[in-house]
Order: sequence, then C-alpha cells, then structure tokens
Amino acid sequence: MSMLDTGIPDRPSVHFIGIGGTGMVSTARLAVESGWEVRGSDNPLYPPTSEMVKALNVKVYEGYAAENLDWNPSLVVIGNAVSRGHVEVEEVLRRGIPYTSFPEWIKHHLLWERKPVVITGTHGKTTTSSITAYLLDRGGKKPGYLIGGQLLDFPHSSHAGAAGCPFVIEGDEYDTAFFDKRAKFFHYLPHVAIITSVEFDHGDIYRDLDDIKRSFRLMLRAVPPQGWVILCADQPNALELREYAHSRVVTYGFDSDADWRGELIESSAGFQGMVVYRHGRRRAELAMPLFGRHNAQNVLAAVVVAALSGIDTSTIASALLEYKGVKRRMQVFHEQDGITYVDDFGHHPTAIRETLAAARLRWPDRRLLALIEPRSNTMVTNRFQNELADVLRNADEVVFAPIHRPERMTPDQRLNREAIRDSLEAESIMCHVFDDLPSLEQSLSDLVRHGDVAVFFSNGSFGGVYRRIVGKEGEN
Repeated sequence: MSMLDTGIPDRPSVHFIGIGGTGMVSTARLAVESGWEVRGSDNPLYPPTSEMVKALNVKVYEGYAAENLDWNPSLVVIGNAVSRGHVEVEEVLRRGIPYTSFPEWIKHHLLWERKPVVITGTHGKTTTSSITAYLLDRGGKKPGYLIGGQLLDFPHSSHAGAAGCPFVIEGDEYDTAFFDKRAKFFHYLPHVAIITSVEFDHGDIYRDLDDIKRSFRLMLRAVPPQGWVILCADQPNALELREYAHSRVVTYGFDSDADWRGELIESSAGFQGMVVYRHGRRRAELAMPLFGRHNAQNVLAAVVVAALSGIDTSTIASALLEYKGVKRRMQVFHEQDGITYVDDFGHHPTAIRETLAAARLRWPDRRLLALIEPRSNTMVTNRFQNELADVLRNADEVVFAPIHRPERMTPDQRLNREAIRDSLEAESIMCHVFDDLPSLEQSLSDLVRHGDVAVFFSNGSFGGVYRRIVGKEGEN
C-alpha cells in the first residue's frame, strides 16, 4: 500500500529500453491495457514506428541516458536490439533494477491466464496471425493478440483480450535478448501451435537447418496433450515434426493427404477462390482478398484454428470477404501515372518467389519490376546467392539497392549482386545494381513506366523511398 494517501496499491511500473521495436511497442500497449505505468526510451523514430509509439500516449525519452531510469520503475523490459555496453542496460545492472525480456513479460503477465495460439515458421507468421485473430474476433471468441505488423482490421497490433480466451501471437524463432539466446517462441506456452514452414534463416543465430529444426522440436514439448499442433502438409520440414508432437496433430495445405485440403479455383473481382475439404469431404468455398498459393495456405491455417474453436463455416466465409490485411504484405501503397507501387516485407528467396507468383496472378498482363534491398542478416550474405538469382527470373526487370551495412562482412561473404545481374542478363532479364539510394531514386522514373507493377522487397524502410514516392504526387 502507498504510505501517502488513497489506500490504493501502487501501480506496477515498467520502462521499455528500445520501445520502438515492433514487439516492444506492442508489449508496451499490453502493459498499458493491463494497468501498468509505462515509459520507454529509444533513438529518434520515424513512421510507422513513431506513430505506433505516439499512440501509446506514454512518456518516451528520445535518446538513451542513465537519467531515463530516475523515475524508478519496478521493472525494465530490455529489447533484443540492445546489449551489454548500452548506457541504460549498464545502469539497470548497476542499480539492481529487476529486468526481463518482452516475451517473458507477456508469458508471466498475460499468457498463463489465456489459451495461446502460437503461429511459428519461417514464412507467413504475420499474415497467418492476423487472419487467425480476425476470424476468432469475428467469431465472438474475444481473443487477445500480438502481431508483428500494422493491422488494417484492428486499431492496434496488440490487445490483451479476455482471460480464459485465445491469445494469438507470432512465435518468432529469433533470439529473445542478450541475456536469453533462446527463440522467442519458447516463452509462449502454446495451447495451439501452427508451423507454417521450416527453412534456413537467421544465419547470425543458427548454424544450419538442423539447428533450426531442433528449436521447433523442443518448442513442441510445451504443447499440452489436449492442445493442437497444426502443420503445413506442403512443407516437408514442417510435416516431419509430427513425430515430435505430444498433443493432437492436424495438417493443412494443398497436398492430397492434408487433413484440411485447399483447392484454388477461379479468381474474380479482386478475390481468389478456394474450396476447402476436411478429410476428403467438401467443407466450404471461400473467397479471399489475398492472392497466391502462400496466402491461401495462411488462410487455411487460420480456418483450421477457427473451426477447432467452434466457429461455423458461414461465419468464416463471410468474415474473409471483409478482411483487409496487414501493411507491408503485398500492400499497394501508391498508384500514379498507370504504375502500381507495392510494398512487401519479403527478405528470403522463398518469400520473394511466392510474392512474385502472387503478383503475376493478381496482375497477369502487366510488367513486373522487383526492387530488392538486401538487409536481413541472411540476405546480405551469399548464403542464398543461387536461390535468389533463380527466384528473380520470375520478374521482368530487377533493381538491387545497396547492401545494408556491408562492412559487417568480408567481400567473399557478401551477397554478390553483380553476379546475379550477370546471370539474369544472360537470360535477357534487365538487372540494375545501385551502390547508393539517391542514385536509385533518381533513376527510378526512367526504370518504371506506364502499366508496370513495381514491388519493393525489404524488411526495413528501403531508405524511406516509399514516403518520397507518395510525396511526389503532391508536388505535381
């Protein structure tokens, strides 16, 4: 009890170091909803992250300093973008302030009282999580959620939901914090675990594909016997995890042996059609405002969760007609002079391949320009050199932006964009390599032409090029 006045217990308080991270700002919102006093700190932020942080309506310190902790929070949440030597981390340790990671905060303050639906896998986590939360919400299940993207169907990217109800969360296989090198999904107490795919990624964390598979196998040990493991039947590495499950298992996909099988049918009026079969019996016909085989797989996974939660088929079908999606997942962000500009988070050859295939399906008669910013810890290396060259043959023209922070690697480790260019141009596919973004932007008006679809692939901001493209319309 407070010794001062009202007899009301003091509110718990928490400071977020690196509050601008996607997971951090979403967790901060959950803390606000749960009645905590929240503050945070970060370097100067820019849209869309700055808008998400501003919407919290809490005190945020610009820049890091030891004095930012003078308000004496009862707990500090440390983001995985900071480490030892960071001024606020060192001050937390010097003062002996209790600290944790955002996955552990969520586990202890929310998940024990809810039924976590954990969406994992190399690809499709954000879209699958978004559709799953949306269907559960439309089905009256009062879900909570934390999703690593800006949702167009909900006001924010996280919501605490109701105790005892589902809580949909992306189960990221990336590490948790400098003091906890386990994958984030180990903290999430899955009652339902979806595995969309398992491929090699995060070369700075995992040695090889077997190392990643081991993490997924260990995660399945946490699913209770009455829970569900939901595996993509089209992805052999995901499907082989069946033998490691200690719970009920169900499969989905286009494979003929899938428990829940999809069959794509003709698309029309901005919707892709799909017939869904369960154990060989026709269950539903769906129209989805999403294109591509990969998105249909994401929808199927969400449909399985909704059905297992007791939501009827007609509710699922009508809800999908109104689903808006997630920003930066094949999102049309601008149209001008007959050119369609598309933003996509793809930063792995498989994701880029699927998005290009979906773009072909959505815009079948238009020229497709792929603009690539090599930025992720795996994409900047030559680990996927050949795979990326093969995938980009599905574009009509390719543009490479500068490699993000190339100094982190030796030249023999770095992605060789020039070699990919030579390989593509040998097959009459034009490819341009730029070593600075101003030159790329200056050349963009000559590279795109009326009727083109220009797809920007990056897990970062592409140097802010999106905002400048949109801003040019106002200059005319």
